[in-house]
Amino acid sequence: MGDMTVQGREPPRGVTFEEVWAMFQETERFLREMGAETDRRMQETDRKMQETDRQMQETDRKMRETDRQMQETDRQMQETDQRMKETDRKIGKLTGRLGDVVEHLMSPKLHEKFKAMNFVFTRNSRNIEIRDHNQRALAEVDALLENGEYAMAVEVKTHLTTEDVNDHLKRMGILRRVADERDDRRKYLGAVAGAVVAQNVTDYALKSGFYVIIPSGETVDIEAPKDSNLRMW
Repeated sequence: MGDMTVQGREPPRGVTFEEVWAMFQETERFLREMGAETDRRMQETDRKMQETDRQMQETDRKMRETDRQMQETDRQMQETDQRMKETDRKIGKLTGRLGDVVEHLMSPKLHEKFKAMNFVFTRNSRNIEIRDHNQRALAEVDALLENGEYAMAVEVKTHLTTEDVNDHLKRMGILRRVADERDDRRKYLGAVAGAVVAQNVTDYALKSGFYVIIPSGETVDIEAPKDSNLRMW
């Protein structure tokens, strides 16, 4: 038999040094990249953990601040409640003295003041309750000064307000209606009085047609509305 030759495959050859060295270099580069990526991710994770810790500290600070504010709000509410109680006490005390205010404003010197204005009142009544023919209560009058020609209804407040003036306007209308039902033909006048009366309230009452009575030491002062503003019911 002659020599035979296998065709189609080359015999295996060994790996060269250059190829092995290239593989080592590629592996080293890969490891460096992996190490750098791992280090970057660890740094990013550390940064996020630090940020989370900062946020938790900030949240804790805000919660402490909120708690402090709530405690301060609670303190202020307690203080406000105490002030309101004190105010209520003072108002109650002041309201309880309304009778003393009426007593002072309706003193005999008041009649002297009105006499100087050509009003001679011969009767002075207090705490008058106005009722209709069915005895239904319609209004109350703190003081009523009367004579045969005039009747002056006086509303007295410790602290007179414009709302009090408006209420008295309504009261005067009721008085007139009841007077007509009783065939009372006298002219009805209105006056307001107060231990404390601001100037704007005084001006409003005068424009509304009322006399304004204000305490002045041991006596009282009376301001009369202008003739153009004076109202009679």
